[in-house]
Amino acid sequence: MLKRKAYQRLLEWKQKSKGSTALLVEGARRVGKSALAQEFGANEYAACLVIDFSSAPDDVIGYFTDMRNDLDAFFMYLSAYYRVRLFERDTLIVFDEVQAFPKARESIKQLVADGRYDYMETGSLVSIRKNVKDILIPSEERSFRLNPFDFEEFLWALQETALANAIADSYARMKPLPVSLHRKAMRLFREYMLVGGMPQAVSKYVETKSFEAVDEVKRDIISLYRNDIAKHAGTATRRVTSIFDTIAGQLSRHEKRFNIASLGKNARMRDYEDAFFWLSDAFITNDCFNSTDPSIGLKINEDRATVKCYMADTGLLVTHALATSASTPESIYRDILLEKIGVNEGMLTENVVAQELRAQGHDLFFYSRSDRENAALNIEIDFLIVARYANAAMRSRVSPLEVKSSKRYRTVSLDKFKAKFGKQVGAQYIICPRELSVDGDRITLPLYMAGCL
Repeated sequence: MLKRKAYQRLLEWKQKSKGSTALLVEGARRVGKSALAQEFGANEYAACLVIDFSSAPDDVIGYFTDMRNDLDAFFMYLSAYYRVRLFERDTLIVFDEVQAFPKARESIKQLVADGRYDYMETGSLVSIRKNVKDILIPSEERSFRLNPFDFEEFLWALQETALANAIADSYARMKPLPVSLHRKAMRLFREYMLVGGMPQAVSKYVETKSFEAVDEVKRDIISLYRNDIAKHAGTATRRVTSIFDTIAGQLSRHEKRFNIASLGKNARMRDYEDAFFWLSDAFITNDCFNSTDPSIGLKINEDRATVKCYMADTGLLVTHALATSASTPESIYRDILLEKIGVNEGMLTENVVAQELRAQGHDLFFYSRSDRENAALNIEIDFLIVARYANAAMRSRVSPLEVKSSKRYRTVSLDKFKAKFGKQVGAQYIICPRELSVDGDRITLPLYMAGCL
């Protein structure tokens, strides 16, 4: 299995919890939750028992109802059915696809209290209404979001660990990479944008180096998402599908904010809020909200009616945008990679930066202000993060991030933002294809360093 940063998070949970909590690994379909849990169980425990609730037989389901008050019998029957010997305090029991049987999730409270074994759950669509309707969510459950591969993990998969280390060292020292390494990193980052970070897509690329073969994998994932929407979105199915189908078009606009009016002349944000939430809760999209008065509490002033809706995986966005025929030829991907044909680079670069920020644990916010009477007051900042600021004794400040797809750009909005918010502002970042450079509080980062923030 390809190396993932999340594995270390699982180790930390095991060491700190010592059986006092269960861990719920959430994430999009096909993001690698089951494979990660099973690898962890096989490596870190004497035994690992996996119950896949998407296909568990009635006998196993019955154990959770018939034997809930006789755990000795419960474990004996599980052990016999799955032919796995259980070792006290050295066995991981995985509830895979736990959303298919929410009662198993509710049983975590009793099982953790029993203390014999460790428990991990994996699931998608875990929080939708029908999957939590009649259960008590256990307080002993901790949750963890598994994201698609970030760029550093993509480099690991390509056996480019030395380059990944060089990028991390360059960022830590705030010194640019040598020109040859910068060019190589930019080339591989463009490959990452086209392939994306879904494990099956990355594995296929490592195996074949074929964008067309990877595209087939990504098309299957998008079809799976469409089926999930039709099956689980309920009365919001039409609205969820409308948003999903127009994501690429919305992001191709100069202002990436989602234009609800484009869905129909009577469309209103309040009618679509549940649809945006559904896609975000399924980890298909990353929502980015306008923070109207930026401070270290960005969420305090978020305007949820003004949203940018990114695909959670940029590789899927590429396939989503190009899927106008039964397949996308290798030649088209190669021409995009070599910049021989035009695509909306701004759409891809902003989406991939959102993906990288999300992978590092940042919630996504932007800043937008428009003044119809005085255009000089208009400000549009792509992303806001809260980070420690050296010139404020390492206290936290708001850092604005501007994403540029070209080496030629202007920084008018950054200048206005700094002038308007003054001491609330920390370091300011321009993320673009250029090499790293530092000019006072203004830092230019190459795109491949977005995941270092």
